[in-house]
Amino acid sequence: MLQNKTRRLRIHKTRYDDECTVCLCKIYDVSRSGYYTWRDRKISARAKANQSLAKKIKHIHVKSFGIYGSPRITKKLHQQGIHVSENRVAPIMQAECIVGRIHTRKQRAPSIVEVIKRSKNKRLTTPKPTRTNQVWVGDVTYLWHQKRWWYLSVVMDLYSRKIIGWSLESYRKKELTISALRKALQNRKPKADMLFHSDRGVEYAAGAYRDLLAQHNIQPSMNRPGHCTDNAHMESFFHSLKGEWINGNKYATVDILRNSIMDYIVNFYNRTRLHSSLNYCSPNEFERRQLH
Repeated sequence: MLQNKTRRLRIHKTRYDDECTVCLCKIYDVSRSGYYTWRDRKISARAKANQSLAKKIKHIHVKSFGIYGSPRITKKLHQQGIHVSENRVAPIMQAECIVGRIHTRKQRAPSIVEVIKRSKNKRLTTPKPTRTNQVWVGDVTYLWHQKRWWYLSVVMDLYSRKIIGWSLESYRKKELTISALRKALQNRKPKADMLFHSDRGVEYAAGAYRDLLAQHNIQPSMNRPGHCTDNAHMESFFHSLKGEWINGNKYATVDILRNSIMDYIVNFYNRTRLHSSLNYCSPNEFERRQLH
């Protein structure tokens, strides 16, 4: 009895499926024979390879905290010995709805202008660094948190793009940039006559800050007036930090925000993030190669 009911149910379902197929084929102007040929066709070797590749792409995308787009994912695949083109990776990402973090540019708040003697831009006449601790760059950016601005000061080694010191505070004073510089000096032991380049903010022109540079025989350098691109590497870092990590996220406390920034800098940006200007190496890897 049960077998007869099951058989009738299968027959009914088959007839229903056939009627639906006929209806859909008419709507989309497709022949039934063409539809059944397509349905019963075995998956191609290329399609199987794309399915396997999609799994690897998803893994890389997750490991990058959802930041990497097709260019960096392609480079990461190359590092794993999988030689595919970006033209193949991009359609797979689109089909799997895998999207990297999109950067959005925001106008930076105007800097404070006052009559203080500032340094010239010595970077314009300084050769490109060939090792660490030849040129450091620094800057300050704004982060909106809990209905107020917080200020992030960062120091970068220009050779490897590695972040070697940073400080986050609720004020923009000389103490902020001095704290970031002291952390960088603790992490590194630069030789005399190293160059430190920054923008023309008052916190970098303060006497206490210049005294700290002088104590370590570091030469100060500043942007030319109206030339923010003179410090483009720091602008690029802040652009990446906000676009890849900060924007779209909410932090319950400033300590959580501070820990999140540290996680980005230490565990992702310095350790694993691929930099196109470093031949798609991370800053740590780029410095290790220098030692060999």
